[in-house]
Amino acid sequence: MMSKAFIKDSDDAEDPEEDTGIDLLPITGKNYITPLGYKRLMDEFLWLMNQERPQMTATVSWAAGNGDRSENGDYIYGKKRLREIDRRIRFLTKRLDMAEIVDPAKPRDDETQIFFGATVTYVNLAGEEKTISIVGVDEVNTSLGYISWISPMARALIKARQDDTVTLHTPGGVEELEILSVMYQAIEMDPFISINAG
Repeated sequence: MMSKAFIKDSDDAEDPEEDTGIDLLPITGKNYITPLGYKRLMDEFLWLMNQERPQMTATVSWAAGNGDRSENGDYIYGKKRLREIDRRIRFLTKRLDMAEIVDPAKPRDDETQIFFGATVTYVNLAGEEKTISIVGVDEVNTSLGYISWISPMARALIKARQDDTVTLHTPGGVEELEILSVMYQAIEMDPFISINAG
């Protein structure tokens, strides 16, 4: 018989691979985010706390009453899903606690200088023109041109002004970018949609 010290009780064990995602943020501990990005995170948090977690807790409780837990698929899956939900709740709690909401549409003293929330159009030496918006780490969507404020591209652009040329250092080499325009406007975000939404 094997000692209990060497047996992993999967029902009660914490997930050792918990990823808080906090390490993605700079040492300042600030989580810059747009108002709509914050709303999306908050909507997910509230859905997990008020709907998904209570439903899964009820499922696990029901499954626990159905006999042998070691061979009970509903119980095993439910416990696993509950751990995933709790991990996501912890992640969202930390992100929301660190959030510093910045409204890109709010008027500024100098709208030609690039900071968080700017929508920037630039051209590279090959003549390729692109438009990007600098958003929070939880709002990145490359298909829409939304880049994180801590990305190499954003770091190259931040504090530059319209008509400046900046140098972007990438693994592929160095690229010169000429800033054509800087705008501050509302940045649209897809709303949070629960996995149960039909």
